[in-house]
Amino acid sequence: MANKYKRILLKLSGEALLGEKGHGIDGDILTQYAREIKSVQEQGVEVSIVIGGGNIFRGVKGATEGMDRVQGDYMGMLATMINSMALQDALEHQDVKTRLLSAIRMEAIAEPFIRRRAVRHLEKGRVVIFGAGTGNPYFTTDTAGALRAIEVEADVILKGTRVDGIYDSDPEKNPDATKFDTITGDEVLTRRLNVMDLTAFTLCRENNTPIIVFNMNTEGNFKKIVCDGEDLGTTVVWELD
Repeated sequence: MANKYKRILLKLSGEALLGEKGHGIDGDILTQYAREIKSVQEQGVEVSIVIGGGNIFRGVKGATEGMDRVQGDYMGMLATMINSMALQDALEHQDVKTRLLSAIRMEAIAEPFIRRRAVRHLEKGRVVIFGAGTGNPYFTTDTAGALRAIEVEADVILKGTRVDGIYDSDPEKNPDATKFDTITGDEVLTRRLNVMDLTAFTLCRENNTPIIVFNMNTEGNFKKIVCDGEDLGTTVVWELD
């Protein structure tokens, strides 16, 4: 059976790497994610990844504590590079060929982001990790994920979280929260649901890029969605059929 998607972008939060730790990176979570990604890449799916840096440093938080916002955001971009390098190492321990492309030039550890080069790596079957956000302050890694997905013409953005989709309220606080299987982008905005920041969301809407929110920590979910086409998580669409 053919894969449902040919080229995807996986968006992971930096906090996801905390695992059971209160700080830093949980090696077991990294290994689990690497295995999940390998299981999809082995099926011929072209995989690109954007990962946040919130487990190490949040630019916005730094700004609220008296730090210059621009300085804080650049520190956050460097935090994403630390996570990206850690994920790259975990993938290569699983014998997955990878390339790390950075929006900020740092040739000793990563290639500069060049769209055509990124696409070529994907075509060659390499997992491509996009680090350092967009390279600009005031933009989140959600926006970076949306931008890179559009630039490489990904079929879908998969946002891996610790919950199994989008709910009408926080399921970790409200046990009676209702999960959506499919929801329109307009309804997400109307309900003010926290899926992605508004800039990222607008980019996806203008380019008709679907978003799937799912639980990345449940083993096998990633492959079931991408390869088997199972309707797990919540799909954000821009127009209902």
